[in-house]
Amino acid sequence: MNYVLSYKKLSPSYKFVVMSLSSHVEPNTYSETVKLDCWRKAIQCEVSAFESNQTCDTTLLPKNKTPIGCKCVFKIKYKADGTVERYKARLVVKGYTQTEDINYLETFSPVT
Repeated sequence: MNYVLSYKKLSPSYKFVVMSLSSHVEPNTYSETVKLDCWRKAIQCEVSAFESNQTCDTTLLPKNKTPIGCKCVFKIKYKADGTVERYKARLVVKGYTQTEDINYLETFSPVT
């Protein structure tokens, strides 16, 4: 990035924020993620949230049915000063692969 951007005119505090953001890399694959302890803790936190909120159950898949796919999304959350606040992992279901009356019967949309 040094060849594209110049940091000369940035204030010291803003320069620190920009440099800290560019020094951390979010993983793209699960195999990259499990190599680092901070990401393993983030995954365990997500699994614990599922269990404590009772948002899912483990069950057997009926015959002649295919499971709906999912993907893990990994993000680094920063504080205002540019330091890392936490590592966040989310399990996201590929809902666009669902078929009405096969995978679900009704749609829930909370409205305030």
